[in-house]
Amino acid sequence: MITIRNAHERGRASFGWLNSRHTFSFGHYYDPAHMGFSRLRVINDDSVAPGAGFETHGHRDMEIISYVLEGSIAHRDSSGNEKVLTTGEFQLMSAGRGILHSEFNPSTTQPLKFLQIWIEPEVSGGEPGYQQKDFGNEPALTLVVSPDGAEGSLVIKQDARLYQLWLEQGQESSLALTSGRRAWVQLVEGELSVNGERLAPGDGAAISNESRLDFTALRPVRALIFELP
Repeated sequence: MITIRNAHERGRASFGWLNSRHTFSFGHYYDPAHMGFSRLRVINDDSVAPGAGFETHGHRDMEIISYVLEGSIAHRDSSGNEKVLTTGEFQLMSAGRGILHSEFNPSTTQPLKFLQIWIEPEVSGGEPGYQQKDFGNEPALTLVVSPDGAEGSLVIKQDARLYQLWLEQGQESSLALTSGRRAWVQLVEGELSVNGERLAPGDGAAISNESRLDFTALRPVRALIFELP
């Protein structure tokens, strides 16, 4: 079963320096029909003005993934990490029992666009953690997050996997799903067919009771694929 979450139906937030689209309920946007999917709690599509950003704030008991689409993020946290993420990089911050951090657009001219993703951890508490990696942009289905660090992926505290999908027009790929597992597909750019269902940029797809996902790029595609309990 595949249920499409159309891009134009997402929640909106606009604060001048920040424009965001919320796939699930977040902040002032509340929709009881869209509170998350499995352990996936947040997908925010954020655009941050030059020189602006999120002041220091706290998180706990959440696995927070940032994926930079355009520009760069200057990150600082209370564990002593001071990093810059550039276009195409993934960051995984495990909040654990508690962490403070800030995120800014360090450019004075270029906007920052990124996806902010929250996944609930399997176990609460523990040490905060920080990981960062660029997995490239070659046509492929690439594992970027997993519970065991397989294939050089970032390690998450949940039985979940995140794949990066890049396809040229006309290319195909597939992903097998174990019985009982679910998936979420988030299309970043292009046009994608998933088991015959078409997605446009910003669309998401909630998938259950499927044993295999077949992907076809109707236009050049960049997407994220979440495999979830």
